[in-house]
Amino acid sequence: MEKPWSSFAIILISCLFVVAQKNGSVVGQQFPAMFVFGDSLVDCGNNNYISSLARANYLPYGIDFIGAGPTGRFCNGKTIIDFLGDLLGLPLLPPFSTTFTDRRDILMGVNYASAAAGILNESGKNLEVYNLGMRKFLLAAIGPLGCMPNQLATGLAPPGKCVAYVNDMAQAFNTRLMALVDQLNSNYTEATFVYGNTYRLFTEILNNPDFYGLSVTDRGCCGIGRNRGQITCLPFSIPCFNRDQYLFWDAYHPSQAFNEIVARRAYSGGSSDCYPMNLKQMALV
Repeated sequence: MEKPWSSFAIILISCLFVVAQKNGSVVGQQFPAMFVFGDSLVDCGNNNYISSLARANYLPYGIDFIGAGPTGRFCNGKTIIDFLGDLLGLPLLPPFSTTFTDRRDILMGVNYASAAAGILNESGKNLEVYNLGMRKFLLAAIGPLGCMPNQLATGLAPPGKCVAYVNDMAQAFNTRLMALVDQLNSNYTEATFVYGNTYRLFTEILNNPDFYGLSVTDRGCCGIGRNRGQITCLPFSIPCFNRDQYLFWDAYHPSQAFNEIVARRAYSGGSSDCYPMNLKQMALV
């Protein structure tokens, strides 16, 4: 008997993002459903419903999220997942935490991401998605964490540079992640695994921000202290006004403008962005 889901995709952006597909997609939808596992980069409000200090359900978070406001997203507007959903023809995903009380339909997907979440050895053992019939996976690299305002605020990097040892750790992880993608493609020939090179794209934008319409890359739009990164965005803080020109929204998280750039490159970029194919191509496999 055929499995209920015929394909599945995962993205790791210091998070896990998952796209699932079954036969019979609605016209305009390249994947009929998307499931997300991750941390605050893609949390859409799960932490609003759990006991956690990591929350973003207050202004000025969501200040540019038209019609929604502060939802629990750690951004001034949409996350990468929201933009990818737009490109894939999917609606905004509900937080998993709301599906119990609101009886929300999750046939088009759900978001399990939770701010401050980590990656445990048990996670890989328990998330046996392949056995559920999932066959399409996208794993994305960790970005250059040493370039975050919070890291720049430590003063450990020369002016105009990032904290090198932090970026070295991220690159070491990414090298192994890319090798894992090749290994998985060899071991599971019925599945498709893709590596999303968010580290490279992040660095490209840092080195040439003007090309992408950005002008501020070394501090948050909302935050306190050096680089606006020593203390992150507090309730009712006054953020910068030219938010679309900032790479970072707060001490840790990118802006809506940056998220849109990354989502579009993940969807239709070249092999240097997504290897060995992008999301649009993966939908056709």
